[in-house]
Amino acid sequence: MNPVTSLALGRIAVGVASLAKPELVASTMGQAPSPLLTQWFGSREVALGTLTLIASGSARRNLVLVGMAVDGADAATAYAGIQAGQIPKQIGFGLVGVASFAVVSGLLGLRVKKSKKKLAAA
Repeated sequence: MNPVTSLALGRIAVGVASLAKPELVASTMGQAPSPLLTQWFGSREVALGTLTLIASGSARRNLVLVGMAVDGADAATAYAGIQAGQIPKQIGFGLVGVASFAVVSGLLGLRVKKSKKKLAAA
């Protein structure tokens, strides 16, 4: 499966979980239950994942880039939370890892698409 499709499906799954069980997701992220903020996060993930799945061409590429920027910001925010003592290190580094993995997955997805275009042109 294309890394972009996998990433989009993962976003949707995390988003749905955040909308349906915000307290559980917040506690998993080492945060005090905050249903509203967790549901905002979930809405963002569902929207970005769904749009990425249904988009094609340059629109899909642009959505992947937006997702990479969002995930990069999430990684930086989680790291800042660790440094400020707002997130336990074990959970925080897990969040940094997941967000960083999402950035790399987006990059790989863009490269896979680019490689397929080169092969088709040859």
